[in-house]
Amino acid sequence: QVQLVESGGGLVQPGGSLRLSCAASGSIFSINVMGWYRQAPGKERELVATITSGGSANYADAVKGRFTISRNNAKNTAYLQMNSLKPEDTAVYYCNADKILSRDGRRWFDYWGQGTQVTVSS
Repeated sequence: QVQLVESGGGLVQPGGSLRLSCAASGSIFSINVMGWYRQAPGKERELVATITSGGSANYADAVKGRFTISRNNAKNTAYLQMNSLKPEDTAVYYCNADKILSRDGRRWFDYWGQGTQVTVSS
């Protein structure tokens, strides 16, 4: 079995920074696209950023220039560096892997972590 575990969330003041991590565990051979999504109270889950195994990144307009997604394929880990945080960034942030291939050939699609809370408030 595989797991995606997010960490790094917390309470931060407006203008501050946080770095989220998403570690995939299990007998993993490769992960295709990893992404971060967020869901604020009363709103639908929305894309924040994605990154391919080759390092090509894509961002939502709301976070461009403030957030940076990266990954370490050897560690099966993705990161989200969040700078210049705003109160509207407050949400539960979820890690996603679109396709995970295990070393024994099993595959998982659209796999989610449990989420980590980010609160931006003074």
